[in-house]
Amino acid sequence: MTHVRNRLYFLLKPAIPLRLRLSLRTWLARRQRSRFSSIWPIRPGSETAPKGWPGWPDGKKFSFVLTHDVESQRGLDRVKQLAELEMALGFRSSFNFVPEGDYAVSGELRRWLTDRGFEVGIHDLHHDGKLYSSRDGFRRNASRINHYLKEWNAVGFRSAFMLHNLAWLPDLNVAYEASTFDTDPFEPQPDGVNTIFPFWVSAPDGRGFVELPYTLVQDINLFVILKEATTDVWDRKTDWIADHGGMVLLNVHPDYMAFGDEVPKVDGYPASLYADFLRRLKKKHEGLYWHVLPKELAHFATDIKPARAGRPPQRVCMLSASIYENDNRVMRYAQTLIQRGDAVDVIAVGKDGNAPRHEVLDGVNITRLQGKTKVHSKIQHLWGAARFLISSSLTIARNHLHRRYDLIHVHNMPDFLVFSAWLPRLTGTAIILDIHDICPEYYESKFHAGDSSFAVRLLKVVERLASGFVSHVIISNHLWQRTVTSRSVSPEHCSVFINSVDTGLFRPTERTRRDERFVIIYPGSLNRHQGLDIAIKALAKVVGDLPAAELHIYGMGPEKEALIRLSKELGLEE
Repeated sequence: MTHVRNRLYFLLKPAIPLRLRLSLRTWLARRQRSRFSSIWPIRPGSETAPKGWPGWPDGKKFSFVLTHDVESQRGLDRVKQLAELEMALGFRSSFNFVPEGDYAVSGELRRWLTDRGFEVGIHDLHHDGKLYSSRDGFRRNASRINHYLKEWNAVGFRSAFMLHNLAWLPDLNVAYEASTFDTDPFEPQPDGVNTIFPFWVSAPDGRGFVELPYTLVQDINLFVILKEATTDVWDRKTDWIADHGGMVLLNVHPDYMAFGDEVPKVDGYPASLYADFLRRLKKKHEGLYWHVLPKELAHFATDIKPARAGRPPQRVCMLSASIYENDNRVMRYAQTLIQRGDAVDVIAVGKDGNAPRHEVLDGVNITRLQGKTKVHSKIQHLWGAARFLISSSLTIARNHLHRRYDLIHVHNMPDFLVFSAWLPRLTGTAIILDIHDICPEYYESKFHAGDSSFAVRLLKVVERLASGFVSHVIISNHLWQRTVTSRSVSPEHCSVFINSVDTGLFRPTERTRRDERFVIIYPGSLNRHQGLDIAIKALAKVVGDLPAAELHIYGMGPEKEALIRLSKELGLEE
């Protein structure tokens, strides 16, 4: 998934007062905390070391890395206080500054830090949450970021709000990137990388960079949002990481720290909490940890290029207003994920009203919301789709609240089914729209509507809105991809995935037919816009020259009877 994030958060942030915004986030986080107890602050499986992991230098048990993001002028004013606190305790860290934000960082301050053994890195470009809004925009911003990396002699980067898209980051000239985390469901983009080790990200041109996920929850989430009064969460997680030989990477912000006798603001906490954590770690784990700057750890990891450890099983929901057993595309997706070890829920319709509401088929959990009915009018089409939208929305929301989905995969038609996933979308879950048929053209063909008709124009608007709502669009062939990318979604957010045969059923075998027949096969749905009538008429024209030709049509759909009649009219029923 490319750039999943909670857009609503960034839209509302400027309009909501700080105190209210924090209260809302606290209320939501506290409600979520019990639900996320199985994956936060520790996610089982994330302790698995990369294959061939050599261990840390000098036989150290675990590594310890400190980083700081400076978001505002208030944070900039406290940089030296924080650095002096760490120096007094024998630690060094990396300070990441916003190059074109609300403050200006001087070369003098950067030199003051590096002269004392600290590191300077780049924190986003503008710190506005828009870095990954579009591929072209990222390329333009990357050019500016690379300028500052060179000017500041920096090798590390972290984006604002921990937004991340590792596929785009090779545009940056960095040795390491640090915008991910092992597990943190309280972030706007909560998809964790599920590992407490650094890992190598390869670039298409052969280059690459080291990804350094933070493994201790950020200070603002711990003290300001979750209202923790101690560092117990940090302490326990550090002990667990140490026991498994991982990387303790912490990110704290001078912006939220209150030093000395200063009273913490509504979005702040006493710096003494951080200092006490460092003292306890130093005392309890003395001589056991490798304390380094992130650039030094990245240099170590670059030499060995550790692979990302395997991710834990994912929980996936597939939504389709079709009969699951008859929809090969949905079945292949679901069964492939099951074979990989993921958990899959499919929300679909039944063949009729007698189909069981809940059933498990080959490990796939199927929920049927309503029976499939024959549709003869536009009103029936709309009413059936609206019913399915409402019932699927309630079902997905209930399931997601009970146990969070990692991915929602919505299969059209109709396109607006993606809005059933409104709750997972608000909580940062990735959503895919899989276009089996392009709705405007389907409607135009089925109901003989003109391209300029109100209904067709409306369906194009819905297609555009649905494509903008999701993380990525998959489409079933390149011809339709060109159509959809010309009007609804950018090419980098749209992939083609052609229906392929199940090699468990279809595989090369010795030929048994000896009649030299020339067999043409069409498997799929039988709709007017797919042009099967043209194939049948074409066969009638060439059958005289190719008497051994046969056209086999496998499938169901509204055009079945018309195609049978056409075959008889042309004398092709044999």
